[in-house]
Amino acid sequence: MPLRPIEKLRGLSITHYRARYVLLSFLVTFIYARLFVLVMAVGWFPNIHMSWGERHVHHLSLGILLLAGVGAALLLLRLGAGGLRLAAVLYGVGLALTFDEFGMWLHLEDVYWQRASFDAIVVIAAFLGIVAAGPSLKRLRPRHWKAAVGLGLAVALFLALVFIPLWSAGRDFGAHLR
Repeated sequence: MPLRPIEKLRGLSITHYRARYVLLSFLVTFIYARLFVLVMAVGWFPNIHMSWGERHVHHLSLGILLLAGVGAALLLLRLGAGGLRLAAVLYGVGLALTFDEFGMWLHLEDVYWQRASFDAIVVIAAFLGIVAAGPSLKRLRPRHWKAAVGLGLAVALFLALVFIPLWSAGRDFGAHLR
């Protein structure tokens, strides 16, 4: 009798198993990035920001490169179980590095400590947590659907809080920009 994968022995689907790798690497990377920046900001560690000439390279850029590389690997290569596990970990790292600076996407300022970044991390971690720990779609109960609707409303509220100021700024400054 062939051995079953360890995922099946633990009662987890492969989706849950990989989502746990994504969630864990996402959370560890986010915490590490925030602590590292904080330690440099208070002067406990030398400022070793990455630069290219006179330009500061934000870790957002590294996250985008990682996400692009993982996407290309998943589309173009036939990865085995170990490769898919590594892709899940690198995807979580890239996601954390990218969304840790989400506020910079919106405001285009070099201000690291923006509320929008933290909010984005919380929403993504909640979604990944649901995928990692929740039942498969076939096994969803009414309480699961209620939680999903609640998360959907939280995401909608988050997006509204992010984009309403952008719309009003466009209305107020649009004529000047044209």
